[in-house]
Amino acid sequence: MAIHDWQSVHAGTWHAFHVAWITHLSETLNGGVLPFGYYSLPEQHGGRMIADILTLQSDRPSEMPTAIEGGLAVAEAPPRVQRKLSASPLARAGRRTLTIRHVSGHQVIALIEILSPSNKDRERHVAEFVDKVCAALWQGIHVLLIDVFPPGRFDANGMHAAIWERLDDQPYILPSDESLTLASYVADSLPQAYLEHRNVGEDLLDMPLFLTPDHYVLTPLRTTYQAAFHGLPEFWQRELKKNDLAD
Repeated sequence: MAIHDWQSVHAGTWHAFHVAWITHLSETLNGGVLPFGYYSLPEQHGGRMIADILTLQSDRPSEMPTAIEGGLAVAEAPPRVQRKLSASPLARAGRRTLTIRHVSGHQVIALIEILSPSNKDRERHVAEFVDKVCAALWQGIHVLLIDVFPPGRFDANGMHAAIWERLDDQPYILPSDESLTLASYVADSLPQAYLEHRNVGEDLLDMPLFLTPDHYVLTPLRTTYQAAFHGLPEFWQRELKKNDLAD
């Protein structure tokens, strides 16, 4: 299913879709996408962070596993995305003291964040979101960012560029012909990002969700987006489709 123009409808319509998408994502991840011992929960607290979906491990091992049954190994099946970025050692060196290990019994492994307009409407909100993502990465928590809204006044190159500015010395420039962003961040000694850019009207892509720096699962964005869309009132489905045709 193609990505719709969510700026063209009432904010409440996006909110209803957003909640439904989170629910479908969590259910599908728990329905066999995540390997044994991992599970997801929507809108739970992890320290001071609030995420759309948390991916957790039921029992905290003494060390992270070297292999995950059911996951994909990066060495054997590299994620098929447009771009891969790696933070420079010099940029990371100045932030080593910010790395904090998570020690809860049900260890947070990854966050899935579906951005809303409220994340972008003020400079302070952009900074708070960037703080949350970077804090997660320094704690060893992987992050999948889904941004189906174009850049605004306070994220001129998109939210990924604002995040990457904290992680690397080189600025990230959003492609001029692609305004939406899917970004999978790897919480490693040097953070990495796997990127896809899309436009309204283009198909959504499934993205890697990392469980360790070397293993990931493909997040079923397309089917869960479609399920959430079909759950909207018919009036708003027609409005969104009408706007798609107008574009």
